[in-house]
Amino acid sequence: MAALGGDGLRLLSVSQPERQSESAALGGPGSGLCCWVSVFSCLSLACSYVGSLYVWKSELPRDHPAVIKRRFTSVLVVSSLSPLCVLLWRELTGIQPGTSLLTLMGFRLEGIFPAALLPLLLTMILFLGPLMQLSMDCTCDLADGLKVVLDMRWLRNQVIAPLTEELVFRACMLPMLAPCTGLGPAVFTCPLFFGVAHFHHIIEQLRFSQSSVGSIFLSAAFQFSYTAVFGAYTAFLFIRTGHLIGPVLCHSFCNYMGFPAVCAALEHPQRRPLLAGYALGVGLFLLLLQPLTDPKLYGSLPLCVLLERAGDSEALLCS
Repeated sequence: MAALGGDGLRLLSVSQPERQSESAALGGPGSGLCCWVSVFSCLSLACSYVGSLYVWKSELPRDHPAVIKRRFTSVLVVSSLSPLCVLLWRELTGIQPGTSLLTLMGFRLEGIFPAALLPLLLTMILFLGPLMQLSMDCTCDLADGLKVVLDMRWLRNQVIAPLTEELVFRACMLPMLAPCTGLGPAVFTCPLFFGVAHFHHIIEQLRFSQSSVGSIFLSAAFQFSYTAVFGAYTAFLFIRTGHLIGPVLCHSFCNYMGFPAVCAALEHPQRRPLLAGYALGVGLFLLLLQPLTDPKLYGSLPLCVLLERAGDSEALLCS
């Protein structure tokens, strides 16, 4: 095979027997070996990521600076090693993606500027109502903002968590799931691992929270639903842009904003303009979702190249 050159997007040159062998390995959505290896690999990644948070024995809560620093170390190690799981998956299944491993995982230069700006803009439009609400209610000054940035919890929520979670749960899992399920189902399958991974918060809530067991599990179920929907959105962005940077920035923004405080908006003194902002944001988001994620803006899409080589390109997500 010819070596990859340039930005890593040039297809590997393969002979006809090799191409036929690769198509057989992919076998279209639902290929037995591919699916078993893919699901097991994703499950292993999810367990490794969550397990890394608990290798340190501590009686301190998760927001204590010492706990955050230790977890930074273990999560960064697991995330740095996660591409090896994709490499092992490739060897076990015999799939040759046609791009370099890093390109397949969204690390590429082609189309990087629109990939960094447009998905974040789209997400901010969706949060138009909450942004208006924040601007009306926020009394923070510059000094307060600097204190927040220097806080370990801010670094966790806005930098480390978005980067490592998107790397593991999107950049590594989607390339392994797509040949098994197809791109469309992968958008909704991948977030299940992401949502379930957040159930570990139950452990700490049971240890330190004063809430009842029922309310803790209800909160966990809500968080699972919210993170699964959000995971489907960032998986969609990853496939449509072929970049990791967009999902990471959107993840960081959403962590900062939190779940929209709709109930507070209903009781706000400026209720009418706020609700209009909420409605306008959702409407514009739905209107701009396809145009702002048009693959033509971002160049060749690695996951689409992967499935095209198996004759399984999905027009709705790839064009």
